[in-house]
Amino acid sequence: MGAVRPQPSGLTFARAVWRLVRRIPRGRVMTYGQVAAALGRPGAARRVGWAMRICPPDVPWHRVVNAQGGISARGGAPRRWPAAARVPSDSMRTQRLRLEAEGVALRRGRVALARHRWRPRSA
Repeated sequence: MGAVRPQPSGLTFARAVWRLVRRIPRGRVMTYGQVAAALGRPGAARRVGWAMRICPPDVPWHRVVNAQGGISARGGAPRRWPAAARVPSDSMRTQRLRLEAEGVALRRGRVALARHRWRPRSA
């Protein structure tokens, strides 16, 4: 029987997510599941979503999309964060505009993953 891999704490995992997402180049995207798998947690796509919800303002959250390449609504930063750090309620529109500004093509609200998906060499 193999060794049981310890689960990282929520904030430790979130920081790992943020480090990886900061590496996604302009014009490229990753899916929540792809980020989780790259961090050795293939079943943790929802945890990635949570990490993106509370990410600091310098994390390019708009470069993470759902499994179909779609844009998902983002809950915004916790209330305890300064208002300037919170994402506006129209996060889906903001995400689309940011992706388009980086040259990411969306068709019917979805990113062409075959063209824009980023595959990191290592997490």
